[in-house]
Amino acid sequence: MPALTSNSELAKEGIRHLGYPDYFRIQLSVFKVIGSLVLILPFVPARFKEWAYVGLGITMISAFIAHWVVDGFGGQTIFPLIFFGILTVSYIYYHKLHKERLAY
Repeated sequence: MPALTSNSELAKEGIRHLGYPDYFRIQLSVFKVIGSLVLILPFVPARFKEWAYVGLGITMISAFIAHWVVDGFGGQTIFPLIFFGILTVSYIYYHKLHKERLAY
């Protein structure tokens, strides 16, 4: 496994703190990397990009809920919502660009 931030002690403790097993940290890391690659690589079909947006969105919403339930509302709770907002803007502009390409 490459040296990702998910392998840091802080990340390992964060997953434990939320009550998740350690394998879930690795699984999340792999899926986030794959989803991000699907979104940025131009040759990936639109259908795969749609599912990557869904998967990453569910991940961010789930992270928000997990932090809120365990720690209450605070800085760690808002961080996934910020990424969800960025993902939402990306999704909106992806569709605008995709629609323009289809118009030609």
